[in-house]
Amino acid sequence: MNGLESVFAALAESSRVVWLVPLLPLLAAAAIGVRMLAGRQHGDQHEPLTAALASHAALTSLLLLLVLDVAALGSAWPEPLRFGDWLAIGTTPVRLSFMLDAFSLPMATLVTLIAWLALRFSATYLHRESAFQRFFLGMSLFLAGMLLIVLGGNVVLVFVGWELAGIASWLLIAYAWERPLATGNALFVFVTNRVGDAGFLLGIGLAVWSVGTVDWAGLAGDGTMSTVTARLLAAGFVLAAVVKSAQLPFTPWIARALEGPTSSSAAFYGSLMVHAGVFLLFRLQDLLLQVPDMMALLLFIGLATAVYGALCALVQSDVKSALIFSTVTQVGLMFFLCGVGYFALAVAYSALHAAWRAYQFLLAPNYLQLVRRPTRPVPRWLRRRRWLYTAALQRFWIEPLASSLLIRPTQALGRDVRALDQRVIDPLIGVPRADQRADAAGPTADELIRGHGLAGRALFAFAGGLQLLEDRLLLSGDEAMMKPLRRIGAYADAIELLLEQPRYLMLMVMATFVVIL
Repeated sequence: MNGLESVFAALAESSRVVWLVPLLPLLAAAAIGVRMLAGRQHGDQHEPLTAALASHAALTSLLLLLVLDVAALGSAWPEPLRFGDWLAIGTTPVRLSFMLDAFSLPMATLVTLIAWLALRFSATYLHRESAFQRFFLGMSLFLAGMLLIVLGGNVVLVFVGWELAGIASWLLIAYAWERPLATGNALFVFVTNRVGDAGFLLGIGLAVWSVGTVDWAGLAGDGTMSTVTARLLAAGFVLAAVVKSAQLPFTPWIARALEGPTSSSAAFYGSLMVHAGVFLLFRLQDLLLQVPDMMALLLFIGLATAVYGALCALVQSDVKSALIFSTVTQVGLMFFLCGVGYFALAVAYSALHAAWRAYQFLLAPNYLQLVRRPTRPVPRWLRRRRWLYTAALQRFWIEPLASSLLIRPTQALGRDVRALDQRVIDPLIGVPRADQRADAAGPTADELIRGHGLAGRALFAFAGGLQLLEDRLLLSGDEAMMKPLRRIGAYADAIELLLEQPRYLMLMVMATFVVIL
């Protein structure tokens, strides 16, 4: 018995290396990035090493997590691990800490398992794709981000993982960047998720101001926090969770995110990242329970999103769209459970749903061969209600509304900034306008340089003055100026000839050693 206890004690001590779990995929992403910068990204011969870097890093993280799981089963769940401060927000320290409780460890194990399977699947599925290296870089970044979300011991560390997963999502939605549809969808997803990121940052700022800590255990306060402060603090994090998990009114982005490869859709939106909001709410349960109206809002949003996703899923004509709206429905039910206070049940539900949905998405490319019967028709009760059927087909017109409120203003701002650059900034710094560049495409022999704008004209005038000085003083043939210059040139040539002799070279080397010693 003592021997078994010592084994479990040794395993528990291994939890000190939990920081390696998110670090390994991050190192794999860095290694793949270095290979891309070195030009080793094209050709079949470079694919196996890239796939091996990503999948072996994921597998090693999975094995480490399994060791931690066994250690936790044989003894009490380890306390949060802290490895010192790595940041300070004012006087509030931000520690490099990790949570290893009964929810984070199993969820981290599931995340790593699904990501590893998706990476193994992608090595064959994306063979000879031009962006093969970029896909595995993005997936490694995503895995590192998700592990930080699940294991992070404070909201700042979780926000780092939140952003890593978001960047990876944007990279892989725009996987086929040469297609305008892919880049447009990536822009839509990017702008929409920035709303949630703003809410997350607001929550961090309010946490520092109101409770003076960013650790999960301290966010609920000590019981003296007012209802208004608790409501404001919870609102920022709830907004981040609602956007990340594609709840109403931010649902439209998740359908556009399917533009990426199927294997990334399986890991991102089908099974893992879409549940990040649920896990965030679970961490905030002590705070949310102090704000009943915020709980009621979660209940309403979850129920409305579940109904919306179910109706939209019934009228879809392709597999991935039907699966993604089914995912929206299930995640809406998880938010509903959080709204009624069953946070632990919502997290367990999300784990089961993630495993099943990942399997369905990875199997999606084979459905055309596996399914031998026609597609199931739209239910009769929905066909009879033409207004509801039309609304479901149009996804209740939420996408055009989101485009009008988010994307079009962002694009208009970009056009205004570009116009400001072209009409004001460029002329000031001397960059020629488009029409001037067209005229200057073929300069004549006596017009090689043009000055544009205030800076350009000033530089042109300065260059003209220097040219005039050179013409008059140096190139005019005045012997009074040229004789000293020729004499200096002759001395320089003589010194150069002497220094080229071996004996003088040895003398200079010896003198250098004397100075050093």
